[in-house]
Amino acid sequence: MKIDNTVLAKLEKLSHLRISDAKKEEVMEQLSGILTYVDNLNELDTSALDATFSTLDGGTPLREDTPREPDNIAKDILSHAPQSKDDFFIVPAIIE
Repeated sequence: MKIDNTVLAKLEKLSHLRISDAKKEEVMEQLSGILTYVDNLNELDTSALDATFSTLDGGTPLREDTPREPDNIAKDILSHAPQSKDDFFIVPAIIE
């Protein structure tokens, strides 16, 4: 798929990004290269692979699930606040 000015304008709008006119040609070439690469991946025959195929022997390594000691980070932070209540900062109301 070739990226043209129309597609690039739509991508700019959707991503809320502005691409300078000097960079547009370069960005269109890069995006076209990415799409060409993805098209090459689509040509691979994966029908013989299991849906849970992994390159890791034994599956995904997991760490042991052990409970942590309770920490007092919230209390330490709130101790520096001018006002706090029930683990929340108390701030002046800005809406009347």
